[in-house]
Amino acid sequence: MPPASTLLCPRCGAARVAAPECPRCGVIYAKARPWAAATSIAEPPAPSSPELSQSVPLELARRTPDVWAGALDEARGELLARALAPPVALAIAWLLVSSPAGHMLVRTFLSMWVHELGHAVSAWFCGFGAIPGPWRTPVSSERMTLVSAAALVAFGWLVYRGWRERRRVLTFGGAGGLALHAVGLSLSPRAAQALITFGGDGGNLALGALLMATFYAGPGSWLYRGALRWGFVGIGAASVADGFHTWIRARADPGEIPLGEIEGVGLSDASKLTDLYGWTYSELTGRYVALGVLCLVAIAAMYILGVARSRARVAVRST
Repeated sequence: MPPASTLLCPRCGAARVAAPECPRCGVIYAKARPWAAATSIAEPPAPSSPELSQSVPLELARRTPDVWAGALDEARGELLARALAPPVALAIAWLLVSSPAGHMLVRTFLSMWVHELGHAVSAWFCGFGAIPGPWRTPVSSERMTLVSAAALVAFGWLVYRGWRERRRVLTFGGAGGLALHAVGLSLSPRAAQALITFGGDGGNLALGALLMATFYAGPGSWLYRGALRWGFVGIGAASVADGFHTWIRARADPGEIPLGEIEGVGLSDASKLTDLYGWTYSELTGRYVALGVLCLVAIAAMYILGVARSRARVAVRST
């Protein structure tokens, strides 16, 4: 007796008749057999077939742990780095500036450059020309149209790029820069010059905090890929520690205020602010300490937010 499969139509399964074609679906029996066999081999199984439901989950089960394990390890490593690097950098910098030799090394090789950049950035925001250099930053005696134009173009470009790429950090940064530039231009020349002088140690605090903030850059940024954030967090911590340590001591003891004249440079910033611009010792130390506290609060807020985001990434990759 022939097998049951030869008694049925290979396409529709109807009972086979003594004719070359199936009366139900019209397929030619002789041609349907090789076609059915070929398609059963060439075509992938249907989503509902038992073969797919068994093989695909098995394949995913074999591959998924390897892929996700790497992502989870990377997220855990980033969480550890964010939790330890900034506070450790600040602690080491504070220990260094607490000793005369360490303070000299920190100021010479790290914080001095941020200090001079602080003078230059303050000048640019106020519309004055400035070129930061070692231990001294020449500043133009009058405002320069070219400086203001360059600032408007730079901050406007940040706003445009942030809006186009939907990156709020760039948008807010550019808008904040434009607002600060407008404030700087509204100052009188004398007040602007006083701000530029204040911007030395003020830059140590404010720019140092911004440098530390780069450590929380995302994995897709050039700061993260090039490992530059590791250097920036160290420079930023040294600058913040130097500025805050100097003015905390000066606040407690006016004899620690860095007054006097620097050889080859002229009056120190503190002497300029008190002798030329009429600031009292209390105003001088109070303003620097207030800026330092504000910067430390900002650093703490960035730290909490950065660690919280890393913890959220670890939680997502753990599921």
